[in-house]
This record gives sequence, structure tokens and C-alpha cells, in this order.
Amino acid sequence: MLPDLTLSTMKLRYNKDIAVLSFTRESSLNALNTDFFADLQKVLEQLNSVNEIRALIITGQGNGFCVGADLKDLPIGTDLDLGKSLRDNFIPMVEGITDLPMPTIAAVNGYAAGAGMGLMLSCDFAIAAKSANFVQAFINIGLVPDAGSTFFLPRFIGRARANKMMMLGENITAKDAVSIGLIYKSVDDGNLMEEAMKLAVKLAKKPTFALLQIRKLLNASHENTFNDQLEAEAEAQQIAGQSKNFKEGVAAFKEKREAEFE
Repeated sequence: MLPDLTLSTMKLRYNKDIAVLSFTRESSLNALNTDFFADLQKVLEQLNSVNEIRALIITGQGNGFCVGADLKDLPIGTDLDLGKSLRDNFIPMVEGITDLPMPTIAAVNGYAAGAGMGLMLSCDFAIAAKSANFVQAFINIGLVPDAGSTFFLPRFIGRARANKMMMLGENITAKDAVSIGLIYKSVDDGNLMEEAMKLAVKLAKKPTFALLQIRKLLNASHENTFNDQLEAEAEAQQIAGQSKNFKEGVAAFKEKREAEFE
């Protein structure tokens, strides 16, 4: 197991086969700046280099999960190229999280706003404290949603609700976020990390390869035809059926015991 990693904007901790990534720019509600993106790449590299990690929890210290880009870090002027900033920083962030070789959980405290929501939506699960709020704040400063938000939101909550969030820029409470399918569940503020860890432990006991194949199939289903998706399922099942985990799962079923998956 690799040692814990402490960087200027975040820290990565290991609890047996579960990793916890905490953003530590709490004075700025964990806004995304240049150092954040550099640190995140180091974290992603480390997480991609270990085989023992079975689940990852991502959270923010203080009163915010992540409020998106740090506007103080932007050189406002005629030569500002936000497209380049997205390609250099935000796109690698979202792609890096969605490609991680373990299931991911966003534990949302406080605000998830702007690109911070995109970061959250990149995870396989999102659990939020009851006091959490979600907002697509781009329209309020004359910008369009980014960090994958225009991809994720209509698929998660439907076009009409996505329009509401993106075009009106209004806050969504944790309770409403659950009811519209934006997040998995909301919990009492004091129980957020405990509940996130319980979910991580459940995921860690599942066959990790199968979980990643499910993620891959769900992502492909957005664009595939029905027949394409049936074929994708067949290909994934062919691979899964040749795995040690399948053999263990069948053996455990026959022996009426809990399976011990790799």
C-alpha cells in the first residue's frame, strides 16, 4: 500500500482497501485553482497505480464540497481563453475521475456548484448532507455549464429539470436533489462520512471488475442503439464469465455462504 498523500489543496488517505480524498481549500469553499488541478493529477496517478483500492470517497473540508472555478484565479481580459482552460484542466479532471479503476462516491457537504457539480456527477454515487446545496451557477456570471454538466444532467434528471438548473441558476436542496434523481441519498450532516464509508465498504465487497463493467455499460447506453447495447452486454458478460469472481460467486451461492471477491 502506498503512503498517504498530503498536497497543498487536498489530501489522500487510505483506510485498508478504501481511499478518501479530501479537498482542503476550505477557506475558499474548495474552489478549483491552478494548484488544485496539479494536485489532482498527482492523486489520479497514484490511484491508478494501486490494485488494492476497492472504493474511493471524495469530499470537501469545511462548508463546501466544491464551488467550481476560483474566479480570483482567472485573469479577466480580452486574451482570456476559457476553452483552453477547460481542455487543460477541467476535462482531464472529469475524465480522470470517470476512468478510475474503482467505484467512486462523492460525499457532498455544503455547496456543490458549477464545475464542482460536474466533479460530483463524475462519481458513481453521490451522498449529500441534508444541508447541502446544488447550483449550476454559470448563467449568473454569463457563462455556459461545463465539466460535463450538459452531458450528465439531462441524463440524470431529464431535459426540463436540466433547463431549470442551468438557465435559471437556482439552488437545489439535498432533499429535492434526491427526489429528482440528482443524487443517491441525503443523510444527517453529522452522519455524512459514516454513511459514505458504509457504502464504500459495501462496494469494496463486490467484484470490482464487474462494477467497472457496469459503469462502462451504463455510459455506453446513452449513445448505443438497443442492438448495440445488447451486444455490449454480451461482450462484457463473456469476459465476466471467465473471471475468478464468477467462479467464486457461483461456489458461494451453492455453499450458501458470503462470496469473497477480488
